[in-house]
Amino acid sequence: MSQFHPDYQANARVKLPIGPNTGDYCHPDLAKLLISHPLIDDYDLSGAEHLNTDVLVIGGGGAGAAAALSATEAGARVIMANKLRIGDSNTVMAEGGIQAAVGAEDSLQQHFDDTIKGGHNAGKKELVAQMVTDAPSAIRWLIGLGMTFDLAKGADSNGMLSRKRAGGTTVPRILSYRDFTGLEMMRVLREAVELDENITQLNRHPAIELLSDEHGRCVGAILYDLEKRSLVLVHTKAVVLATGGSGRLHLQGFATSNHYGATADGLVMAYRIGAKLRDIDSFQYHPTGVAHPPHLAGALISEAVRSAGTKLVNGLGERFVDELQPRDVVAAAILRECREGRGVVRDGQVGVFLDTPRLIENDPDVLNRLVTLGHVAHKCGIDPAVEPVMIHPTLHYQNGGVEINGDGATCVEGLYCAGEVTGGIHGRNRLMGNALLDIISFGRRAGKAAAGCGLPLKKVRGGVGHVHDLQREMTRAGLTSDIKAPVLYPDYGKFDLREHAGLQEQQS
Repeated sequence: MSQFHPDYQANARVKLPIGPNTGDYCHPDLAKLLISHPLIDDYDLSGAEHLNTDVLVIGGGGAGAAAALSATEAGARVIMANKLRIGDSNTVMAEGGIQAAVGAEDSLQQHFDDTIKGGHNAGKKELVAQMVTDAPSAIRWLIGLGMTFDLAKGADSNGMLSRKRAGGTTVPRILSYRDFTGLEMMRVLREAVELDENITQLNRHPAIELLSDEHGRCVGAILYDLEKRSLVLVHTKAVVLATGGSGRLHLQGFATSNHYGATADGLVMAYRIGAKLRDIDSFQYHPTGVAHPPHLAGALISEAVRSAGTKLVNGLGERFVDELQPRDVVAAAILRECREGRGVVRDGQVGVFLDTPRLIENDPDVLNRLVTLGHVAHKCGIDPAVEPVMIHPTLHYQNGGVEINGDGATCVEGLYCAGEVTGGIHGRNRLMGNALLDIISFGRRAGKAAAGCGLPLKKVRGGVGHVHDLQREMTRAGLTSDIKAPVLYPDYGKFDLREHAGLQEQQS
């Protein structure tokens, strides 16, 4: 089935010519950002505001919030820099649930085996083992913060958490709150962050470059204050990158389920400072994105709908795949049906049908559990009990990212990563429910480790010398580029930082 998956198309990868991953495969669009020019230079920093803190967390989603909370628990003062606002992230879009082996018929070993197999045996076993072992305590921590989970029904349920199957799992393991689990998770994380007096939030402050010292250590970052239109330098003992993925790059021309700020900024900044990446030619295309109407293309329909028993049918009315196979298998099967002429075509859009009418006929209460399905169908202008939803795979998740150890540490001293910006945990395909677990497990670990890292703040001095080093490497290799990165927002956002900030180009 790999011949139909976007990762394996002829134009899907190139070798990186310079940097820590020289010779490794990378998606061409991402490679252009990694081997590019910076948005700013040293001369732009004069007059910039200076801030100091123990730990700088870059990213306002679930991983960033978990890292910030754990850092303050360890006694650190934290600045949390959010590109948009806290919670504006892919976390709130995670609908299906979170995996944790808490059932009597389940085990940590089964969770481990499912995750390794689902990732095509490409995940780092020590990271997977750590994540699945953290899962039960992560659930207890979230419940302690006030998160609500669905409870099992029936006379013998005794208040136990409800569990359901996900694609690629051998037993029911998904814990959820209806079909907006990520939104509920982000609610309690945001409230906890806002109540923590040791966390200073800087909303609408995208990071545009990391700071390094003369020894190559990461000692802070350069932020851009969108409201004041000015640069801010934050010096710190350690940085936690929790910037999320790259879905808004629309790789392979796909629509995406990702939030507006998912433009691979963390990968660009980490690569420039010398962090090694992995599996950056591997991306997840979620099987069930909206295909029609065109203006909603890419909007996510949760895997929870397939877990509830919905079937996929092609334009001939035929079921063509086991819907609870891993996501990459199901997505490839849909793309096969479309490519071989068995799809459904409407207004120039192609896809297949998610047979919601039969699901609702067999389970009339399902829309009370899958609230988001009803909302999406309403936006599409259909009654899901009468008309099936037309779907097509949507760019959903960045499988690879920055290499980390068990504490989220990279090969660059002082730089930690957590969440979708990291690689090695999910291999080359992620199972439903492991993303929300990942951000809590490694977010908490990275925050705690970062709090105990680094030099005394009075000795911290940083600049962008590492950026110049990569520029010189480009020159020696004869590489040219007219791209400046990180891009911060999708190209259709028409955002130019230098123009927005009123920065002048240096005269040669």
